[in-house]
Amino acid sequence: MMELQGKLKVKKLREQAKLPEYGSSLAAGADLYACLEEDNVEIRPGETAMIPTGLAMEIPEGFAGLVYARSGLASKKGLAPANKVGVIDADYRGEVKIPLYNHSQKTAVVEQGERIAQIIYTPFLKAEFLECTELDDTERGEQGFGSTGRK
Repeated sequence: MMELQGKLKVKKLREQAKLPEYGSSLAAGADLYACLEEDNVEIRPGETAMIPTGLAMEIPEGFAGLVYARSGLASKKGLAPANKVGVIDADYRGEVKIPLYNHSQKTAVVEQGERIAQIIYTPFLKAEFLECTELDDTERGEQGFGSTGRK
């Protein structure tokens, strides 16, 4: 299998910021780390806190950074990105911050340097949206949620 390698410029905005790291050689997502300016952050049940990474990135044109939950953080502490999947566009140069939402029934604590999310860099295609009055027919047609499941 051909291996594609890309380089991505990452700027540390604070000295204690940590560059993204892959947890294993075949990991798709690179871990993002909390870069807190002061104390640990407490997130009460049902609340969201914006957690800084201390990083800005130069994502190449034609690519996006997709920010996903870390399965360990979500299953152990109930913390996951509030927007489910964050999208970092190629023209954004500000600090990457993760809005963590607490899905659990108890207050969760985010500590300095803790892995808080993972980012996947992916190419995308831009569409030209064409208004029309008819769409091509398919076998599924207008059947919605759950319509392709097996019985």
